[in-house]
Amino acid sequence: MGSNFFNGEFMKKLFGILTALVALSAVAEDRMPPIPLDKMTPDQRGPAEEIIKGPRGALYGPFLPLIRSPELMDRSSKMGEYLRYHSAIGNRLSELVILIVARQWSQQVEWYLHESIALKVGIKPDVVKAISEGRRPDDLTADEQIVYAFSSEMNVNHSVSDTTYALAKKRFGEKGVVDMLGLNGYYTYLAIIMNGTQTENPDNAKPLKALIR
Repeated sequence: MGSNFFNGEFMKKLFGILTALVALSAVAEDRMPPIPLDKMTPDQRGPAEEIIKGPRGALYGPFLPLIRSPELMDRSSKMGEYLRYHSAIGNRLSELVILIVARQWSQQVEWYLHESIALKVGIKPDVVKAISEGRRPDDLTADEQIVYAFSSEMNVNHSVSDTTYALAKKRFGEKGVVDMLGLNGYYTYLAIIMNGTQTENPDNAKPLKALIR
């Protein structure tokens, strides 16, 4: 066995495998579990009730930890309501962006909440499966190819190439480009909130495997 066996690349992959095994072997304790409505402060209860009465219909996912900062949650909710339901690229492509972000952050709750929605709005099962496994899907529509390339480049490279940007701008216009950037940023923000507070995954039986980078 050569001296290069334990080189940096090998150790990086080994660390990734060990991280994945640890993630799968234990369910992290929720650091900020749900607060019953009758136990909330008046400052918390108002924004919570507004979300419950809105299109979401319940307080769940990232809003469970965010309720600890009611004003932040209220403002986050309003931005998310626009991006999720009214973005310039449409609901189906918005859900594709959300899945890409959830996969990049291995965000279990985000994936759990949006996998079924993505399927209902027309994202093909094979596409969803490929993203869940960290692979580029083969069977993408022309619009999905642009959204996938744009969002993947932003998440992996933290930038978008001139070619991909030009394609996105030509297809969706500047408003569409800004909304797509907003979707990537907003759901990254929610992933950070939930990863940091270890928000409980409602479906621990099917966790996303950690990506090996």
